[in-house]
Amino acid sequence: MKTYKNIPERGDFVYQQLVGPCKTTGPALNETRSFFGLLLSKSMPFGSVRDDEGHIYSFVRSVMAPTGTPNPTRFFYQSTRIDGQHIRMDTERMAKQALTPMPTQTLDGDTVRWTSLPGEEGNPWLLEASAEHIKWVEEGLYELQGKPVGCGMQWYLPGVEWGTFYVSQLWSLSGVCEGREVKGLMALDQVYMAEGGAIHFKKDLVVNNKMHVIWWSFATVYKDGTFDSGSFMVGHDNLGYAIFNNEKGEVRTTTDIEGVAVHKDGSYFLDHARIVLDGSEEWEFLPDEKGEMADFVGGFPITAQQEGRWRRVGDTREPDHWLAWGESDRRNGSARNVRGADL
Repeated sequence: MKTYKNIPERGDFVYQQLVGPCKTTGPALNETRSFFGLLLSKSMPFGSVRDDEGHIYSFVRSVMAPTGTPNPTRFFYQSTRIDGQHIRMDTERMAKQALTPMPTQTLDGDTVRWTSLPGEEGNPWLLEASAEHIKWVEEGLYELQGKPVGCGMQWYLPGVEWGTFYVSQLWSLSGVCEGREVKGLMALDQVYMAEGGAIHFKKDLVVNNKMHVIWWSFATVYKDGTFDSGSFMVGHDNLGYAIFNNEKGEVRTTTDIEGVAVHKDGSYFLDHARIVLDGSEEWEFLPDEKGEMADFVGGFPITAQQEGRWRRVGDTREPDHWLAWGESDRRNGSARNVRGADL
């Protein structure tokens, strides 16, 4: 049971989150209604794939909603082929893609489809999703498709003035990127915010108040066909949630989560991290040696973005493909209510 030394004002739940599963369908993804008084800001497809040489390709696109307020993200495309050491922005390839401030959006049965605008400058793109399938094409770069991994995930964070409602679905991917066969995973997230709010930017209850220590979406598909997938956050005060799925259809949620983030000396990136669910279940982060997204540092998003793999401590299954794109912020802290500092 939680205890309170200081009594908050009315409407302030001290960053207590509500978390649970949800169904993913084309009509649900297409819907532009509000929830909890919050407006749909945008959809955010992002993911990482790897080729048979072990190179990583990571990408994210901002798919704005009519009710949304933009942040600096439009389309980012990164890979380890730039310098062979880290995941770096491929500015030359990025510059060739359509930026699309507001996409075309249509619904055909159970499939929602977003596309660049006819005649828009830059290579066209297409993103379509349903309950059973996803396809993402960036002409000149990649064509990827796949199926869902686990169920939809949702969390809600109330605030006195602002709030956040966040919905996510993870997907297994395969296809061709830069002419090479690849496989990996992606997330398709949708965020609802107060009017004028933008994730990581304006009226963001978590980021603008420097409240979170680690925040991750992850999935690992193992060679034996099993998988783990989920999303979690650890922060200050009551901030924290976890929702995990597996191939058995088991869905587990909790707000009893603690964690420790250990950063490299003189770096914004993690050396290692652990989380503990319900006081006993431990998971660990295994950073990819080339997984640091170096070009985000000092830019946008303002947190250190990083790739690797999350696994339950002691799990010996052999991974086939995986995603663990998330963020930490040493300025915010290393554990709950352990505040941090800049370099």
